[in-house]
Amino acid sequence: MQACNRKKKQGKDTAVQGTNDSSVVSKVSAAAQGYFRDDFLKSFVCKVSRRAPLINRGYYVRWCAVDHCVKRFLRVTEGCPRRQVLSLGAGFDSLYFRLQAEGAVERVVVYEVDFPDVARRKAALIKGSNHLKDALKDWSPDSPSPNGPVCVSSARYSLLGVDVREERGVEEALSRAGVQWGAPTLLLSEVVLTYMDTQRSDAVIGWAARLFPQSLFVMYEQIRPGDPFGRVMQEHFLKLNSALHAIGHYPDTAAQRRRFLDRGWERCACLDMNQFYLDLVSEEERHRVENLEPFDEFEEWHQKCSHYFILTASRGPLTSQALVSPLSESAVPCVSPALNPRALPVTPLSAAPEGPGWEGLGMGSAALGPGAVLLSGGAGRGGRGDGARLLIRGPRGWRCVCLGPQTGVRMYHTLTAIPDWGVVVFGGRTSPLHPIGSVLRMTYDLSSLPDPSGPDGPARDWLSVEELACTGNAPLPRWRHTATLLRYRGQNFLFVFGGRTEAEPVLGDAHFLCVEDQHWTEVPVDGEPPGARHSHSACGYGGGAVIFGGLGGGGAALGDAVVLRPAETGFCWARLRVHPAPAPRYSHSAHVIGHKLVLVGGVWLQAEGVPGVAVIDLTTGGSVEYSLDTSGVPWPLMLHSFRSEPLDEEGAVIAVTGGGGNCFSFGTHLNPRPVTLDLRPAL
Repeated sequence: MQACNRKKKQGKDTAVQGTNDSSVVSKVSAAAQGYFRDDFLKSFVCKVSRRAPLINRGYYVRWCAVDHCVKRFLRVTEGCPRRQVLSLGAGFDSLYFRLQAEGAVERVVVYEVDFPDVARRKAALIKGSNHLKDALKDWSPDSPSPNGPVCVSSARYSLLGVDVREERGVEEALSRAGVQWGAPTLLLSEVVLTYMDTQRSDAVIGWAARLFPQSLFVMYEQIRPGDPFGRVMQEHFLKLNSALHAIGHYPDTAAQRRRFLDRGWERCACLDMNQFYLDLVSEEERHRVENLEPFDEFEEWHQKCSHYFILTASRGPLTSQALVSPLSESAVPCVSPALNPRALPVTPLSAAPEGPGWEGLGMGSAALGPGAVLLSGGAGRGGRGDGARLLIRGPRGWRCVCLGPQTGVRMYHTLTAIPDWGVVVFGGRTSPLHPIGSVLRMTYDLSSLPDPSGPDGPARDWLSVEELACTGNAPLPRWRHTATLLRYRGQNFLFVFGGRTEAEPVLGDAHFLCVEDQHWTEVPVDGEPPGARHSHSACGYGGGAVIFGGLGGGGAALGDAVVLRPAETGFCWARLRVHPAPAPRYSHSAHVIGHKLVLVGGVWLQAEGVPGVAVIDLTTGGSVEYSLDTSGVPWPLMLHSFRSEPLDEEGAVIAVTGGGGNCFSFGTHLNPRPVTLDLRPAL
């Protein structure tokens, strides 16, 4: 039994060590693309591999947060005769070499501790690289080390091969390596303690507080395990045999603060990475980073950032000056929506099998009738789609009928149903560098729907598509916009608002397409227009439209409701005062039912959990937030980049189709089949 347990432990340790290898490859990729400068990391990999922009950004914000904390520590301790940096589970980190190249190691000694195998591998890589050895002039790689676990020893840098979990062994090794316990010390832990049993990681936190009376502890780890992204994240690490342990005991930033304060640390501050990035990274730096690569994975980026934190805890008055705290005027102030105690039920759509026809993100949709929903484009596991699909309700439930490639490859476009005319397809993109400007018309015959009881074969002849040759001043090609049906002077108009282009991160312009004349028309609009945004919602209401939320130009979600009202000569903008103010969100869907605006899902940056449903009374401005009861859904339900359409005449029951995305480096998760959401308890 002991041998079996020992073998199991060795297997887990090996898996944890493997996370270092994948992490350094991703850091090298980010450095190679210019996210940050590090000329030393590439010495620790066999070759440079390019990661996806989302992963590059994720590792950039991690690097940036840790670098920010290191620089603050060095700044507040600048007048001290000796400063120390102790990196726990350092892996192939290049911190010492970067500091040395920057001339920042004066009166600084760096100690790194990791598994003996990792430390020996790192020592061998240092020995084999002249670039790295040049930073260690006083180290003789060929001389035997007298101190057992010491793999590299120089005046400014020591690499120790010792298990961080073994407190006594770490303490003894550090003592022999020359650590001065009373000197100001920065302790670093980048995704290290979470791989330990919680009892052991708590002990390390307490041990560090006891031994270092003048110290700053910096930790970067995961939080929020209970929401859909958190569940996918945990499952990923379980598959790697590297389970996240402490996340269940300390699931949010408040719990992590209490964890440190309860174990001897005098002060503690903890920010999730959305707060860090939007508050503590300068606007100029964010602009630089956001223009390095084409990027359109905002939902996944913000969710990744909401599931990681940077924590600083201090002992002693000097190091407390280096705490990293949120700004008093934060771009993402924390909010706590007051939820109605009744959760709204979500259930899988009846008789809908799982399959590629149902999956996808960034699709367009339009309800053609109570029993028919048209879908087009989007991207799934097989890549970007160019086909249209029809969801039909038949006697045996819902079926998905393929209508063949009709609209070309498009993502984040709009489908707008026009009664007795067809469906307008506008905008979208093939990639973040290639928006689409064409306008398509789809026509169909609702009196002869494809047979939903037959096999799911193509029904190509049922839907016909033509490109419209619209006249007038056409809007810029765009995606993540809205397109809403309005009536103006007795004609149907498509009202296009917002979105983004390959060059403009947000748009705030409004355009009107006369459907019958196929002409982009100048329509007078008075009042102060809404701020520029994308991934917002817009619904027809009162002869005009109501817009809510979206992602604004500063990178934060918006929470305003703005109504476009009919006026004598055209339309006018009017702000709707909503109380209590709903939590800002984007990538949601919306429906107007009677005089109520119903917001479904989306992404928010300022509250715990995920958005459920918010109901806004458009006559009184009152609002109520509801959570969702997803206990009947056997997969993590991700409500972003999805589509929703009503299933009944009243619109009180809706179908949610698609949604999900690339969950950072944890794999792709797409909702495998539609679900229904019953809104009646909220109306």
